[in-house]
Amino acid sequence: MIYLDNAATTMRKPQEVADAVMAAMGSLGNAGRGASSGALDASRVVLHCREEMARLLGCPRADHVCFFANSTAALNAALSGLVGQGDRVVTTVLEHNSVLRPLARLADERGAEVAYAGCDEHGLLDLADLERLVTPGTRLVAVTHASNVTGNLVDMASVARIAHEAGALCVVDASQTAGAVPIDMSEMGLDVVCFTGHKGLMGPQGTGGMAVAEGVNVRPWAEGGSGVRSFDRRQPSEWPTRMEAGTLNAHGLAGLSAGVAYIEKVGGPAAVGAREHAMARRLYEGVRGVPGVRVYGAWGVDAALCGGIVALNVGDLDSGEVADALAQGWGIACRAGAHCAPLMHRALGTERQGIVRLSCGWFTTEEEVDVAAAAVREIAAS
Repeated sequence: MIYLDNAATTMRKPQEVADAVMAAMGSLGNAGRGASSGALDASRVVLHCREEMARLLGCPRADHVCFFANSTAALNAALSGLVGQGDRVVTTVLEHNSVLRPLARLADERGAEVAYAGCDEHGLLDLADLERLVTPGTRLVAVTHASNVTGNLVDMASVARIAHEAGALCVVDASQTAGAVPIDMSEMGLDVVCFTGHKGLMGPQGTGGMAVAEGVNVRPWAEGGSGVRSFDRRQPSEWPTRMEAGTLNAHGLAGLSAGVAYIEKVGGPAAVGAREHAMARRLYEGVRGVPGVRVYGAWGVDAALCGGIVALNVGDLDSGEVADALAQGWGIACRAGAHCAPLMHRALGTERQGIVRLSCGWFTTEEEVDVAAAAVREIAAS
């Protein structure tokens, strides 16, 4: 199989990740529950992963890295824990449903006012529109670091500046960028960064979390067992316990740590992103200008703003039909449809057709993207 669905999950993991998970499965107890050697080893694994993620994301305090099952859970916790009754929130049409749906619920249940900044015909965020919408009194600005449809990157330092000038917090969905694009919370001025472990971080599914800047008060989203302060009526207030009710996925976090260590070994997020970009650019060059093929995103205007994704359609064929042809004819795994990003598709005019998303990863080869490009050309020709 030629695997070009890395924006959904990195199926090919470093061997170190699998080894770490298997070792943890046979040795770890429950972190924070007791003082047996297995429990203490689990606590050490979790702490090590916090420290790794804090360093990778430029979060000044490791205890402000809180783990969840994925970025969806982290975004739900962040938005629910920061938005109060009647608060104004600004987001964008680039967002995944992991942002859109929690905000819709907050609008329904708490009367939150939600505004959506638009994009241009290439799917690039309209920063001027964002700035117009972020008025004084806005509670927070929630923006994806990169579109999961087009791969277009967003200038998060500018988004944070716009938010802070209006007195708002900046919440980032880094699902598509953590591990593949350098992120420094302190330098970029980011208040909350939500990440998932199974994509660019090359870790197991079921891992993810949020990194929170000091002084940002996120209310607990879930309450339950914490391993400490068992007689307290409500969830303990200290970090990171306030956000982590129940048993953590220490086995998965062992794998996530191994994924981060591998990324650092090969040169860090910048090196990973550069390789993914190079593979995607090669794929783009192989399909651009082909009669009937339309490529979405910023490739034709500013390739520097593109990640490892090439999003396209072939004529008026349904995107699912094209993806099925790629799978059946060439063994190419990709993603078709709406990608859980309805407003992005509405902006691009692809609500009915969807989009074929071919997404490269660290382990994608030149030979694989060349086969994919040739396949798209053949489908277009026929």
